[in-house]
Amino acid sequence: MSWMRHIPNLITVLRILLVGPVVWALLAHRYELAIGLFLVAGISDDVDGFLAKRFGWTSRLGGILDALADKFLLVSTFVALWWLAVFPGWLVALILARDVVIVGGGIAYNSCIEKVNPEPSLVSKLNTFLQILLAALGVVHLGITPVPSWLLQAFMWAVVLTVFLSGAVYVRKWGRRAADRGRHA
Repeated sequence: MSWMRHIPNLITVLRILLVGPVVWALLAHRYELAIGLFLVAGISDDVDGFLAKRFGWTSRLGGILDALADKFLLVSTFVALWWLAVFPGWLVALILARDVVIVGGGIAYNSCIEKVNPEPSLVSKLNTFLQILLAALGVVHLGITPVPSWLLQAFMWAVVLTVFLSGAVYVRKWGRRAADRGRHA
């Protein structure tokens, strides 16, 4: 049953397809639906990761798709929450800039040096987790119950800190790899 090894990738593609409905639900002020869809996306991320690791169904494509699915969902959600005046534009721009640096660096490295296998760092995983929590808190605050501003601010600054740290880790890691490859070429 070799087709089964593609199940994690199919789940990831379905998660990417949830981005549009999540954004629509937010902009249509259907916050309960937005949170439900966001939860489905989060659970699907855990399920595809579990299946890939448990059964050895990992692939380079799966790693790339998984990272892109997270980026699409989070960036789109933050843009919608900025549009709805929940978060400041500078925060969204910072999150987007980090992703552009990482994806652009990965593409450049892949094109000029060697194939990239996505390897999220611990601080990058923490950043993604904090972004998910902050986005969820923003939706809860917007449409379900007010969240204390100190809590939103604390998570916002935690995201800012991990955006800078994770971006620096990636630039350093891939910069060193590129320099090492250049010395050995």
